[in-house]
Amino acid sequence: MTTRPARLRAALVGLPLLLALLLTGCAGKPAASATTSATSGSASSSASGTPSAGTEQRIEVTFANGKASGTTGRVQVAKGTSVTLVVTSDVADEVHVHGYDIEKELTAGTPVTLQFDATVTGIFEVELHHAETVLLRLQVS
Repeated sequence: MTTRPARLRAALVGLPLLLALLLTGCAGKPAASATTSATSGSASSSASGTPSAGTEQRIEVTFANGKASGTTGRVQVAKGTSVTLVVTSDVADEVHVHGYDIEKELTAGTPVTLQFDATVTGIFEVELHHAETVLLRLQVS
């Protein structure tokens, strides 16, 4: 028979795994690519660098012929950054920023802009729902 404290410890050990599964959200295809740039009054950064908190970061992604263009992988964003995400697609779809639960409809050929403050830390997929394609993974830290 397992004691109550032992059962509690066992439940707490599995909590991080459960949270990780919940945060991954919708399943999709492997990450395609994205283009990023960051700007601020006196600082700038690219996808390879980490912008300073309190800056603005613009991320642009184009989805055409079933593929996203630009840099593939995680996009580093400092917590507190004002993010402007611009997505253009050759097909109608819905872009979704997981973790922030921001969704916006896409019209083929028309860029859509999503703006938000990166206040929640973690790694969040940005995907096209109907195409089930991950455009990038936003790493907020």
